[in-house]
Amino acid sequence: MSKRNRNNRPQAQRADAPAVLTADAFSNPLFRLGAGSQSPLEATQYPLTRMTDNYALLNSLYRENWVVQNVVGIIPDDMTRQWFTLGGLGPKEWAALERCRRRTSLGSRINEGLRWGRLYGGAAGVLLLRGQEGLLERPLELDSILPGTFAGLYIVDRWCGITPEAGLVQDIGDPDFGLPEFYRVEGGDGVISARIHHSRVIRFTGRELPWLERAAELYWGESEVEALYRDVVKKDNVAENMAALTFRANVDVMEVEGLDQLFSLGSGAAQRRFWNTMQAQSVMQSNFGTRLVNKGDQIRSTQYTFTGLQEVYESMCIDLSGASRIPMTKLFGRSPAGMNATGESDMRNYYDYVDTLREAKLRPVLERLLPVVCMSELGGVPEGLEISFPPLWTPSAREVAEIAEKKATAIRDIFQAGLIRADTAQKELKKLAEETGLFGSITGEEIAANRGKTYQDVTALADPLAGLDFGADGPDELQRVTGDGLTVDYKGQPRAKNGQFTYGKLGGGSTKGKKAGKMKSAKARMGPKEFARVSSSFFTDHPTLKPGTVKYYSHGTHRYRVTVKDPGEYEFSQKKKLK
Repeated sequence: MSKRNRNNRPQAQRADAPAVLTADAFSNPLFRLGAGSQSPLEATQYPLTRMTDNYALLNSLYRENWVVQNVVGIIPDDMTRQWFTLGGLGPKEWAALERCRRRTSLGSRINEGLRWGRLYGGAAGVLLLRGQEGLLERPLELDSILPGTFAGLYIVDRWCGITPEAGLVQDIGDPDFGLPEFYRVEGGDGVISARIHHSRVIRFTGRELPWLERAAELYWGESEVEALYRDVVKKDNVAENMAALTFRANVDVMEVEGLDQLFSLGSGAAQRRFWNTMQAQSVMQSNFGTRLVNKGDQIRSTQYTFTGLQEVYESMCIDLSGASRIPMTKLFGRSPAGMNATGESDMRNYYDYVDTLREAKLRPVLERLLPVVCMSELGGVPEGLEISFPPLWTPSAREVAEIAEKKATAIRDIFQAGLIRADTAQKELKKLAEETGLFGSITGEEIAANRGKTYQDVTALADPLAGLDFGADGPDELQRVTGDGLTVDYKGQPRAKNGQFTYGKLGGGSTKGKKAGKMKSAKARMGPKEFARVSSSFFTDHPTLKPGTVKYYSHGTHRYRVTVKDPGEYEFSQKKKLK
């Protein structure tokens, strides 16, 4: 760009131009729309209320409103319902941890901490260790925990028992980096009873807040009730108005001549007589359904229709369900609405959300708590200790069967394609036991026996007639029967080039002279094709019959009387059509 062009640039494009505040927004003053207009939408404001600090209101809502109780309690119940599993532990170690959990009510204490964290925005659980009552200000060292000293958790909420101090954790390697280093636990009279190091405290917080707001809340979180308070108010007001309208479902109107003159010019005694008459009529109608009026007076009844109220109430419930992230079927205890509705997709989404909370909220609690419990109950922390959460969604029996069939078929196809060995296929099948409950009985010995075998190795000589010899001569009966049956032939039976038996005219000759079977002509009236077909089928079904055996054999639409002359040599003496 030339020097002249640079000097002619607009002022807004120059680097040394002063900063100008731009306020771009939509505005239509004629229709009172957009920024700066006198629109009801533009008058909307969102003042910062910090309702989490209103302890009295939170208590009142929790005690009196069942929806708030469900919002606070349902998710902690689902988070701790399936508990957790630990990898790297033997049965004895796991049994010891389970006894400790039952003895100290550990599951209930964690559930309580999660509840008060959701209601008040923050709660804490103090680790109780026997013999360390005077060491609460010191960092907790696992080596100092003696066997059998863990006594459980002491749960207190942020308003009634525990207060963070101003100092923060400065060690960037500490999981509590940036959080309060010490906490003060106060008694019921407000006197500080203990000052506790953060390593002995397990935190339970509500919804996450930006840093400035978190600092304003003393590094706790936001109450779950604060985010849905207005939706609770709308739902309760709609429900109360609907209940009040039921008293006006039927309104009776009576026309009285000269009623305006009675109230404006009539005496007090006349007015009282009128009111007494109306009250007597009301009593008669309420008790007996009878209305007494003067001749000429008219009464008409007006019924109120509640059309549309259900939709309004449903919309309030839907908003409340979305604010709480709990499906309506679970929050309000109702069945799914709509044709063919099951609510399965809503519950799957809900359980996915609970899984994220288990990872974000429950896992840090367990990772701090379990080493302490292991030191107390096992004398040490096992290596490879891995926490895993069982799935919350339990599939039906049909779904389990479909999953097992599809996965087993996939493993079989890969094995038959030669991509994996037999032992690997068995291991993959055994992994399905936890998910489907099948294939768990495959033992390690069975897997070791098939180590390195391919599909061809496993299926070799799978023919049930392979190895049978019906024409061998020998003193051993078993040896005669179990010879090489692959060489047995039918005399004169036509064969294709690949060696398979075919239909056609019987001829002489055989593929094997010494071990070939013989077939005599039938005394029964049978054609060559029928004779060959029935003989082949009979030999397949009864290959080991001894000579002289007489047997009735049904094939197709007929029944035959068969006499065994020699192995592979039969005589058909009767033929009778089946009814």
